[in-house]
Amino acid sequence: MTARPANAHQARLLRLLRDGGPNSRAQLGDQVDLSRSKLAVEVDRLLETELVVADGLAASRGGRRSHNIRLNPHLRFLGVDIGATSVDVAVTNAELEILGHINQPMDVREGPVAVFEQVLSMAAKLKATGIAEGFDGAGIGVPGPVRFPEGIPVAPPIMPGWDGFPVREALSQELGCPVMVDNDVNLMALGEQHAGVARTVADFLCVKIGTGIGCGIVVGGDVYRGTTGSAGDIGHIQAVPDGRPCACGNRGCLEAHFSGAALARDATEAAEQQRSPELAVRLEANGTLSAVDVAAAAAAGDATALDLIREGGNRTGQVIAGLVSFFNPGLVVIGGGVTGLGHTLLAAIRTQVYRGSLPLATGNLPIVLGELGPTAGVIGAARLISDHLFSPA
Repeated sequence: MTARPANAHQARLLRLLRDGGPNSRAQLGDQVDLSRSKLAVEVDRLLETELVVADGLAASRGGRRSHNIRLNPHLRFLGVDIGATSVDVAVTNAELEILGHINQPMDVREGPVAVFEQVLSMAAKLKATGIAEGFDGAGIGVPGPVRFPEGIPVAPPIMPGWDGFPVREALSQELGCPVMVDNDVNLMALGEQHAGVARTVADFLCVKIGTGIGCGIVVGGDVYRGTTGSAGDIGHIQAVPDGRPCACGNRGCLEAHFSGAALARDATEAAEQQRSPELAVRLEANGTLSAVDVAAAAAAGDATALDLIREGGNRTGQVIAGLVSFFNPGLVVIGGGVTGLGHTLLAAIRTQVYRGSLPLATGNLPIVLGELGPTAGVIGAARLISDHLFSPA
């Protein structure tokens, strides 16, 4: 993809076609503030760039029928969502529909060189299926703060060896296309905004509970990243005064008391102390425990597993209650690997938020699980790069 929109009108048309699919000139005209003649000029210029193509006759609205316009069906975006323990890679078309998706286990602590070798291998496997000859752009999510203008991770607590690594520059050279990099929870928020529960909400919070805990903040439809890219790092808000030591160097952080890693540690302790028959059986069978085991034990009615989930949900809910009072969002989305704990977790979070924030902020506030699961991040990554490419150069 070498062409870019020449002005804000063309960019607006491209994003309308991305988000709404093929449309007629007349229908596009209803959504943009352009005269018919100006609209015709801008559409014709986009057709010349081959960013869009004609797509059959539109339904009649009286008079001469016009052609539908759609984004070029050959455009391909690569979405990469790097987590602490796994990586998702997907190929989408220009409308951000997933055409192919691979998930593999991976340890982010192996460092950027090893991780990106795996990412490039997964991208090559997807290309080999025939769904893409190459990529017009790529979006990358990493589980730590990112200096967004440069696409560089900054002092990420759970990513040794990544601080200052030029992710955008290195992958752009390897892939031969433009690359954008962001924090993984921001991409989850973009994914849920594009195709999930947040499609109609302009101001919302997206909380990801996985190996760590983070929050995507969307204001007026745009992600808010903060001055240095660390906005939403709620896992390091103190939840327990003088509590457990955290990887960030402080004590009592929410992430140290409730995250995938903390939950696995607490579950293992409960199993070893014979406080949970279900968890003890699973520990003996597998040698380790994870949030999946806690969810299974809770589903079987194990009281200790249910207590662990409720305690974690209560602490998370207390932190979110403060965010709701401060930000007054229209929606709170809960996502990430630990959401396999389901409605026991969600109920505990809701209870604390509705109890801890003023009724004016919570009276019409939905707190829901994300719809997209592991695809939220890769859709968000494709959305990120398309936002960049569908902006005037």
